[in-house]
Order: sequence, then structure tokens, then C-alpha cells
Amino acid sequence: MSESHAVRDRVLTVGVAVARSGRLASLGDPLDFALTWLEPKLAGRGPAGYSMRLVSRDTRSCAEGARQAVEELVGQENAAIVVTLAGTEVLPAVADACEAAGVPCLSSTFPWQVYYYGRGADDDRPFDWTYHFCWGLDDIAGVFADLWERVDGPRQPVGCLWNDGPQGMWSRHPQRGFAPAARSRGHRLVEPEPYREPATTFDAHVKAFRDAEIDIVTSAATGRDLALFRARAAEEGRQPRLITCSRWLAYPPSVIREGEPPAQAGVGTLAYWTPAHPYRSSIDGMTAAELAETYEQVTERQSLQPLGLAYALFEVATHALTTADDPTDRRSIATALGRTRLHTMAGLLDWTRGPVPNIATVALAGGQWQPGTRHDYELAIVTPGEVDGLSITGDLVTA
Repeated sequence: MSESHAVRDRVLTVGVAVARSGRLASLGDPLDFALTWLEPKLAGRGPAGYSMRLVSRDTRSCAEGARQAVEELVGQENAAIVVTLAGTEVLPAVADACEAAGVPCLSSTFPWQVYYYGRGADDDRPFDWTYHFCWGLDDIAGVFADLWERVDGPRQPVGCLWNDGPQGMWSRHPQRGFAPAARSRGHRLVEPEPYREPATTFDAHVKAFRDAEIDIVTSAATGRDLALFRARAAEEGRQPRLITCSRWLAYPPSVIREGEPPAQAGVGTLAYWTPAHPYRSSIDGMTAAELAETYEQVTERQSLQPLGLAYALFEVATHALTTADDPTDRRSIATALGRTRLHTMAGLLDWTRGPVPNIATVALAGGQWQPGTRHDYELAIVTPGEVDGLSITGDLVTA
């Protein structure tokens, strides 16, 4: 064996499929930051006799770009494992391409039911190569129900602002969606016809919610569409006492118009990672608060929730490579992922307990976007949910 081949054989490559361009670039930003921050720290953390390197490709925020990124990471860079954060079309494309190529893949920021059942697995036929950690649609419903019940007590009627895309479809799914979990808490859901995204009008929704005397609205809308709904409701003199919204509304406001509050103002949402979370890195002991502060100092931007999950991707990938029986064998690495139980920057991630094969869950708390001290709006923790040791940082504010 030549010296160059011997050197290559002693290097384990983590491939990173990251959105650097296109509409998901804001989601790619925390992954890019974690990659850059951790690269020098991970170089010497491979299993005995090996070093690690991180190599990335731009998914271009589209399924075609995602598939090409995987092809290049596997074919050109000999990636031992691929990690990604992505959106509705891109993340499944990355995972499916890895499944087809026979390379381990680790991903996050996508409700696990959509990732698992939406890609064709079932309880008796899991995936061979692809692993994921995230919360579930039922977890979101549980957190939101906690917030609704703080408004006027249990068994509240709730207006649903669902789109006709995957977010709305899975939210309404009769067995595995958000809606059945919300109904199991005793809440009556008022569900007008789904709207086409991006929305042009919400007249039918405003009328349905007015007729049903709805004071609480829930959704997975974009910031643009939620702002349109709020403006249309205000024209009719309707102001919900509380709006809960997941998806992009878990992110800080990106644009605040002069004299107008952002779409997120006062919105309740899921809180899966914030500086207040009592989480710590398995790599260097850095806390969630320290990571958020470092990100803000380096980027001069407000930290955002996917940062903690992006960091955890590299923690789990490193753990799998260092605990695999043979770190040069992709099957051995996939097996190591499946038996991983690790305290990370995203909390305890445990693939040994499910809820289904290939999946570890992320605990959720309840948050609300409120006027901040360091930023225009900050995510206050208003209910600890399932996060042990998480302190409340604000009271729920209703209209």
C-alpha cells in the first residue's frame, strides 16, 4: 500500500450536507457555524490510530442539490457518515440518497413522524442506514396544549391555520399527526380548508374562527403567512388571545418593519434549545449559554434554536466513529449510531429506547416571543415542558 493510501485510510471523513444558498440558508447558517467551530477540536478525536476531518457540500436548498451533495461527499470525499439539518424536501432527499448509497446518515430539525413514516418506513421495517433525532408532532401538541390551557383552562376550542403542503397534511394526519394528540387533551379543533402556500387571503379562516368564537389559533405557517392572517383578522376586529406556531416561527424575527411588530410578536412556540437550557457539550464541556454567546460574538447575529442541534450532530457522529467496532466499515458505524445514548448540547439523545427504530427524541419546552433586553424579541421560557432543570424566564402574555 502506498503512503498516500495509508494516510487516507487513517482519516475518517464526516460529510456535511449544508444549505449555503437558497431559501434554507438561514437553517444552514448554524450548521456551517458548528462545522467551522468544531473542525479543529475534532481533528484529534478519532478512534486510536485515526484522525477526523469535516468536509461539506452545498445542498442549494433543493432536493436535486441535496442528492448531488451526497453523491459528492460519498463518491469524491469517501465520507464515513453524512450529517445534515434541512427542510421539508431537502432532508428526506439527503437521507434517501444516503440510504441508497449505503452510507450512515444523521439528521435533525424535522418532526420524527414525518421523517420516519413519510419516507416509507413502518414499525416492522425500519431504515438500514439513516438515523434522526427530533421531537414529534405529538410533542408539539402537548407543549401547545399546555399554553392553551393557561389562557382559559382545559378543553379550549382552537382554530387551526393549516396549509395544503406536508406541514399541514402531517399536522392533520388522523393517527400520527398533531391534531389527534391535541384532541386527546380534550380540545376541539376548528379546521377550515387548508390554504395554498404562500397564502393570498385568509378570509375563510377569519370567518370560520369568528363564527366559532375562537380565541386561540394554532399553525405551522411561515412568518409571511402568519403576518397576513394577523393583519386580516385585525381588519375584522378579531385578535386571538394566543397564537401558537411551530416551524419557522421557532426562529427569531428576521425582519422588523419600522413601527410594526414582527409576525412572531407574542406567539407561543416550541423551545427545544435556548441559552437557558441546562445542556453541555460531550466534546469540550461548553454550555448552551456559552455556545449561544460565542455564536453571537462571532457572527453578530442573534442565536437561533437549530444551533444546539447542529452542534449535537457532530457530537453523535464523533461518538459513533469512536465506538464503532470498525470505524472504517460503514455498517459498523450505522450499528454504533443505533446503540448510541449520549448527553449532548441538545440534551440526552437515546436511540436505544425509540419511540421507533432509527429515532431519538428531543425534549420540548414552551416558549413565547417577547420584547427582549439584548434583542428586539427574545424567546422566553414560559413552561418547562419535558426539559428537566429548565428555569422559567417569563410569564405567558395573552392579548
